Amino acid sequence: MSEPAYRLEPWDVGDLPLLERLMGDPEMTAHLGGPETPEKIAERQGRYERLPDTGKGRMFRIVEAETSVGVGSVGYWDRDLGDQQVYETGWSVLPEFQGRGIATIATAQVIERATAERKHRFLHAYPSVENHASNAICRKLGFELLGVDEFEYPKDSGNIMRCNDWRLDLFA
Repeated sequence: MSEPAYRLEPWDVGDLPLLERLMGDPEMTAHLGGPETPEKIAERQGRYERLPDTGKGRMFRIVEAETSVGVGSVGYWDRDLGDQQVYETGWSVLPEFQGRGIATIATAQVIERATAERKHRFLHAYPSVENHASNAICRKLGFELLGVDEFEYPKDSGNIMRCNDWRLDLFA
């Protein structure tokens, strides 16, 4: 069996430049309330690095297998819905690599990893209602649309996002 064209590698200390491109660019963050400040990106980098040690999820760099170039990020983390604990997932792919199915491939790999943990039954994704590409990924991967929610994102920003709440049963 051949190696996949894109693979996941654990987020690491050397991934800050990739994160700066993903979260500091207006085009990349158009559906997320705009670019983060360098300070917020540095905080995010630290959270991504520490996440595996907390036992509350994982973040990955999406890597083009042939070149080992980082092309995006994907991950899953614990989310408290009040009455239950679930995983939330999210992904991002650099503009020059978009339109190749990379986010779908990477998210499918994350689904396999989260399923193997057998920790939470459900995996949720919350793409903006305006983010047609991310909503299409959810449909393609078998998520069920539960409805529309509003969230403040980034936290404490005053920016309210209207997001679709997609849910995937990891135990099905």
